[in-house]
Amino acid sequence: MLFIRHLAFALAVASGAAGAAVDAAPSARPRLYITTETSAPSSMMDGTRVIGIATDKVREAMQRAGVDYTIELLPWKRAYLAARQRPDACVYSTSRTPEREGLFKWVGPTDVGQWVMMARADSKLKLHSLEDARGLRIGTYNGDARDAYLRARGFRVDAANEDLANAGKLLLDRIDLWAAALRSGSTILTRYGYDKKIVPVLVFNRIELYLACNPGVPDAVVGRLNAAFESIARDGTGRRIERSYESWGQPQRLP
Repeated sequence: MLFIRHLAFALAVASGAAGAAVDAAPSARPRLYITTETSAPSSMMDGTRVIGIATDKVREAMQRAGVDYTIELLPWKRAYLAARQRPDACVYSTSRTPEREGLFKWVGPTDVGQWVMMARADSKLKLHSLEDARGLRIGTYNGDARDAYLRARGFRVDAANEDLANAGKLLLDRIDLWAAALRSGSTILTRYGYDKKIVPVLVFNRIELYLACNPGVPDAVVGRLNAAFESIARDGTGRRIERSYESWGQPQRLP
């Protein structure tokens, strides 16, 4: 009986020591599933790799924060839905609007953008405020914040499955305006040969863009990523990334 008690005690000590060893072992690095859309020069494919201004900032932040990740480029609605449904997912570049504020944990900003009403260069439209666009046909992007913003205010919208499709719709007179999102210095219209055909007529909102994470992403991870973004802005890395894409917008005519 004495032997059995000693054996039980020894097993208990060994078990406790093993548990302590497990507790002392370093925890696995967090891993995130990150989604985005084709939105050059913020995010686009280069061969099999997703690149772009916001993409490079996100990658740099992940490295500095010690977070493993994968990035997948998807249509916007699928990219956004993944971040709403998966507890390990984040999506960029997401407009941080009051309607979305409580849906995500926010990391960034990755960029600052403008919401711009675009018209044909030969259009006679003169807009002094967003209200001047009421009653006109406005091309939007299905599932995008601009689409929701204009619908909520009773504007007449015509949503496309791809944002750049609105350029073609505008030139074919299927819409009167295109509610586009452009970062400062964007060359997207030049790249696709639209810069002489489509012109901005009104900036109707300025908004910060973020990496929007599912509420299931731990606060500690979000905190580390936000600290990384702050350091990227502070040490000039963000500006260097932006400058590296300044020559990206060489003309590329669509078929």
